[in-house]
Amino acid sequence: MPMERMDASPRCNYAVWVIGVVALWMLIALGAPPAQAYTELGPNTKSDFRLWTPVYLIAKLPASFLAYMEVNPRFADDVTNLDQLLLRPAIGYQLTEHVSIWQGYAWVGNYNQPTGPRFFEENRIYQQVNYLHRFSHVKFLSRTRLEERWIEHADGTAVRFRQMFRADVPIPQAPTWAVVAYDEVFINLNTVGAITSKGPEAGLDQNRFFLGINKTFNQHLNVDLGYQNQMINNRKLEGNANLINHMLLLQLWINL
Repeated sequence: MPMERMDASPRCNYAVWVIGVVALWMLIALGAPPAQAYTELGPNTKSDFRLWTPVYLIAKLPASFLAYMEVNPRFADDVTNLDQLLLRPAIGYQLTEHVSIWQGYAWVGNYNQPTGPRFFEENRIYQQVNYLHRFSHVKFLSRTRLEERWIEHADGTAVRFRQMFRADVPIPQAPTWAVVAYDEVFINLNTVGAITSKGPEAGLDQNRFFLGINKTFNQHLNVDLGYQNQMINNRKLEGNANLINHMLLLQLWINL
């Protein structure tokens, strides 16, 4: 019994220490919340504090097929208004132990927009390839996605490429906890709405970087919590970082 208590205490202390370090890093990165939404950082750069709380459901189907559903509410303006709601179902197929392919659809509602229509919607279809490998000390995920987008008030079909790399590093003394980092780059492959300037322009669209922790509760449920930095390139302004969003990201994964 004394030996068991000695093992449990360092494990708990180590997990608390790691969580504290990540939380401190998040506070430093976030800084004090801006006094008002879209704080000016420069002539063409603004900043906002946001909260994203997506829920993901993945279910295994017969014959190596997979089902996916995502409900993703996003809050902006210093977490005072609903900014977006994404509903994103998909069907996948497990090609090999490490590779799966997906075909999906997404509906995006854009709410409380600061310029233009207060609400507009977007419909997408997307194709995706996932590569997942569990190495001895890290779980690595590569997600490659191609989206075809139909945006209200913008003519034509916008095509966007997305590439994400994610690493989960388990904490040896607390195996149900892991430190997580990922980066995802978005690139528009064509220009849409050139006449009205209401659609995306070819080139860099945005980049998202996340650092946080993951807690695995059981084989069916795990949660990410951390800081995400979103850099958005707006075609109407000069420079490549017109909007920098600092956000708290809480995402729930359900596996059936």
